[in-house]
Amino acid sequence: MTELLTRRFASRLSLESALEERLARAVSAPVAAGGVPPAIMLSGGTTPLPAYQALGARAHLERSDRLTILFSDERYVPADSPASNYLKAQPLLAALALPSAAVLRVRTELPLEDAARDYEARLGALLRDGGRIGLGLLGLGADGHTASLFGAADLERARGRLAVAVQRPDGMAAVSVSPDLLGQVAQPVFLAAGADKRDAVERLLAGDPTLTAWRAVAGCPRVELWVDEAAAG
Repeated sequence: MTELLTRRFASRLSLESALEERLARAVSAPVAAGGVPPAIMLSGGTTPLPAYQALGARAHLERSDRLTILFSDERYVPADSPASNYLKAQPLLAALALPSAAVLRVRTELPLEDAARDYEARLGALLRDGGRIGLGLLGLGADGHTASLFGAADLERARGRLAVAVQRPDGMAAVSVSPDLLGQVAQPVFLAAGADKRDAVERLLAGDPTLTAWRAVAGCPRVELWVDEAAAG
């Protein structure tokens, strides 16, 4: 049974500030006992962008020497497209100055299915090498989706996989992590801000078994929901 812990913020700005500090702690987390290297999953959407930008603007950003960054999903667009989650995270990635091998982006220059298989292979290698995904950010769409998992068909095709190619309702393709991968995240955090998210937030709080986002984290013992007052209602 997944436990949902809710953290409410008086404003979107206060949520963004708290996320900035949470990310700062996560990127500087030391290697765990036994030499387990830390990893963080970033999400797309508009809510985390101010935190990425604020961290990127810091004069000095402490980070773990063995940190790995991965992404919850990526639209099937070039890496320099304005629609790319990888591009939107560049302020933070530039400040971290990680080796290229430590940033697990979806290689959208490959054919779609190949990009999904390649991403899955690199996620699998991270886990086999003992990598521990600590903080994992997730968006919550007004329609109840998360990452690029939009419905039962996506969840079914993702079964037994770590990443899967998806055809989004907006006509774009994407590569998304799967519920199996989300089950490996120690601290999954849904981010929801704005009045348009109110219905999805209510359904998530109710544990609606038809909500895609709730089904996607069914394998997680504990999940956090960070929500501003506009989304909380």
